[in-house]
Amino acid sequence: MKAIDPLALSGAKAKGKRPYFLEDPDVERLMTIVMAVAQEVSVLRERLDTVERLLEEKGAVTRADIEAYAPDKAAADERGRWTQEFIARILRILQQEREAAAMDDKYAEDVADELAKS
Repeated sequence: MKAIDPLALSGAKAKGKRPYFLEDPDVERLMTIVMAVAQEVSVLRERLDTVERLLEEKGAVTRADIEAYAPDKAAADERGRWTQEFIARILRILQQEREAAAMDDKYAEDVADELAKS
């Protein structure tokens, strides 16, 4: 079996022209970078959660314990909720702008001001 070189794979790209979904390619590139960093933060958070759970259970932890850990359903559900909330926090501005556009093009601040006056 051939060894996989993650460093070499990190520079790999798909064949053909890269599709852009946003108007500005620079914004698209920045969004891609931010989402890659967010993915790494999420992985680190799961690993930290593993260490915390193992420490609570055993009082000590080894690298082998961390690598062998498999969360039970409750832990997996908790992690899933955390990940969804994390992504929602990262993308909150996009959601808020979409909601504002759906409200007769009023900005969320304008709506908040109107509600405060009532």
